[in-house]
Amino acid sequence: MIHLAGTRKRGLLQYYRDPLPTNCVADWVCAGSRRRGYHNLAVFYQSCTLDCLFCQNWHYRHARAEAGGFVSAAELAEAANARTYCVCFFGGDPASQMLHALAAARELASLGVTVCWETAGTSNPKLLDQALRWSLQTGGCVKFDLKAYDDGLHRALTGASNQTTLENFARAARRFRERPEPPPVAASTLLVPGYVDAREVSRIARFIAELDADIPYALLGFAPQFLMDDLPPTSLRHALDAEAAARGAGLRRVRVGNRHLLGCAY
Repeated sequence: MIHLAGTRKRGLLQYYRDPLPTNCVADWVCAGSRRRGYHNLAVFYQSCTLDCLFCQNWHYRHARAEAGGFVSAAELAEAANARTYCVCFFGGDPASQMLHALAAARELASLGVTVCWETAGTSNPKLLDQALRWSLQTGGCVKFDLKAYDDGLHRALTGASNQTTLENFARAARRFRERPEPPPVAASTLLVPGYVDAREVSRIARFIAELDADIPYALLGFAPQFLMDDLPPTSLRHALDAEAAARGAGLRRVRVGNRHLLGCAY
């Protein structure tokens, strides 16, 4: 399969208006969740830097250049209107088309739009700094998907090391106190049955807590998808054990998200 990506001038993406409040990783701590009547401009990049076996948004892999989908930063800005409260760059992952995402962030920030990101944190550190700067300036958030702390487990699940992710997260976390409310940095972990258990969550949470115990951490229910469609959904017991482990590791702001996906198969 050929994986495509855009350029600084043309991003390979889809976008849509998502009414607020929406299913955002940081909805429980962000100002946008209280802006009813407004919407989030959801920017879905159709490329990624990882190859996760459990990908929850795997449909981007079917993107084809000949089918269109290339959008300039100026076109994205034109999609915003008076009811656009925030933009979230996700995918896929904006890290795979970061120069375009940053250009679009600049355009949208100039219109007063709050800038947020959902990313595995694999971008060049200097580009990550720019992303965080737009979030700090506009009241937005960089939401890191911390898939695993153990590098071997991360490689098995995603095909890549987590070294850059952890280094970038630590780099961003050091600026958390520049504007702790609303939090400019948040983290999440997908609770993959049989792989990401309470012990692994405890290791991730301890890593976060050593940086700042007030960084919000969301634990997300897994839905059987892509190459792991034979697994059950995350069980309620798994999620509650992971939540207790995260709090036991020292984090003060922990939440179980996607509760509607939780089951009782194990």
